[in-house]
Amino acid sequence: MARIESVEALRSLIGHPSEMVPHKIHRELNARAIGFIGRSPMLMLSTTDANGNATVSPKGDPAGFVHVEDSRTLLIPERKGNKLIFSLANILANRGVGLIFLVPGTCETLRVQGEAELLDDAELCEKVHARGNKALLVIHVRVTECYFHCAKAFLRAQLWKPDSWLPEYRISFGKLLVSKMGGDEAAVRQFDQFVEQDYKTNL
Repeated sequence: MARIESVEALRSLIGHPSEMVPHKIHRELNARAIGFIGRSPMLMLSTTDANGNATVSPKGDPAGFVHVEDSRTLLIPERKGNKLIFSLANILANRGVGLIFLVPGTCETLRVQGEAELLDDAELCEKVHARGNKALLVIHVRVTECYFHCAKAFLRAQLWKPDSWLPEYRISFGKLLVSKMGGDEAAVRQFDQFVEQDYKTNL
């Protein structure tokens, strides 16, 4: 196995971007980026802890759920979840974050990097409410870099082509959790029913 250990070796395999590519990188959000965020119902949030261990967390709500305060500032609502708070704790240790905004049917994505902080502010939490519920807290992101990413990965994956999708794959948290704790099949089914109900009533 030939391990790549230098940028020079990496460049010898990948090559260099064209002269035009660096010009797509901006230090603040332009009108097209703001419009894209307004149409996006889903983003992926990347964070790292103090030791450099990384995690990625999905954030979703009705399109435009991320509020654009200005060309350098985003407000991301934190909703109910599993309460593991990996991403939130990471932000406390390391403010650097990466975001990828998705728009269904659009193969290009918007990538944003910035510095984040967590705000417990009643007015802001109400400002980014959804389904009648205010946010638990707000992730305040100061944008340092943003650009649109090309469509090639999504085209290769055929992500937005339903006729290419495999049959639905369901995750049983009952099998993952209850059976691990010694529960029987009845307990597994009961837990899965609880999860399904929680999806319907506790967003």
